[in-house]
Amino acid sequence: MNTLIAVTGPTAVGKTALTIEIAKHYGIPIINADSRQIYQELKIGTASPTAEQMQQVKHYFVGTKSITDYYNASMYEQEVVQLLEKLFVDSPVQLLSGGSMMYIDAVCNGIDDIPTVRDDIRNEMKRRYQEEGLDALCEDLRRLDPEHYEVVDRQNHRRVIHALEICYQTGKTYTSFRTQKRKERPFQIVKIGLTRDRQELYDRINQRVDTMMSEGLLDEVRSVSAYRSTNALNTVGYKELFDYIDGRWPLEEAVERIKGNTRRYARKQLTWYKRDEQVTWFHPDQQDKILKFISHYE
Repeated sequence: MNTLIAVTGPTAVGKTALTIEIAKHYGIPIINADSRQIYQELKIGTASPTAEQMQQVKHYFVGTKSITDYYNASMYEQEVVQLLEKLFVDSPVQLLSGGSMMYIDAVCNGIDDIPTVRDDIRNEMKRRYQEEGLDALCEDLRRLDPEHYEVVDRQNHRRVIHALEICYQTGKTYTSFRTQKRKERPFQIVKIGLTRDRQELYDRINQRVDTMMSEGLLDEVRSVSAYRSTNALNTVGYKELFDYIDGRWPLEEAVERIKGNTRRYARKQLTWYKRDEQVTWFHPDQQDKILKFISHYE
């Protein structure tokens, strides 16, 4: 039976190095499941695979979109499932790896078939948010979809706006599209989680941020500053440096905030993944043990 190996874990845990070795072992590509590495302009701040790593193993969904493109987990699910149909012809084992919880879930469990929002609807909701504010949009959502209004994070303008976009485009409630039914896949899925001692992980995160800064993260952030309102740039590492550019705080404080917010994001990732009883956990250094574990499903 065809098998998808899904490797996940918190940021900076060591997914890239390990999955390259797994991919080389099986002679297969890596399907990236990092929602920010997909953007070509965000190489340094997302720790995208290097040119050398990309030469060693073919990577899909790395640098294939622009930050001005509209993209979401539903679109990603469709494209990955279509790609897997082709890849399984060449090998019964394929590899998915990344730290974006929604992207991993979209491929493994499916995502609700929520329509892609039209540009005119999206632009109109952006205008309303800028002119009327979040409170007015929340009241609109309460009127159009009271059920979702009760559960949505009403401080998160993106979630409120997206629900309203669906309501206006379809004439139906956002709630009506959220079936949350798990989709059956024509392949088995083996989930591998990577983890480290917390202090070890935090040290790696801190070192990674320092490395990003030395590699030119600030210049990268400046180069995309004109697009800071896009969803792609609502990302740790970029938000803090935008605030530095705006004079909100010194560079040293911005860097410390990146480290702190990245550590918090890593904790959030681990909390999410540890709810999934299908994940088998390993230290990234246990390559031989991981390959042996995968071999049982070939």
